[in-house]
Amino acid sequence: MSQQDRILAYLQEGRTLTRLNSWEQLGILEAPARISELRAKGHQIHTRMVPVRNRFNEMVKIAHWTLQGE
Repeated sequence: MSQQDRILAYLQEGRTLTRLNSWEQLGILEAPARISELRAKGHQIHTRMVPVRNRFNEMVKIAHWTLQGE
């Protein structure tokens, strides 16, 4: 199974993907690249930027990806 296939299956289960859980759950380090490839193939993947605090107590935004209407 390819990295794209793993991401697509994960999203099709109704789950939200982030860079962190893509590594922890799927073993994929470069999730943004795979998301871009899936979009190029016509998959409707929505990005929501979510503010969180990092380990230095700074506010940063991280991408949350979900699959739209498939």
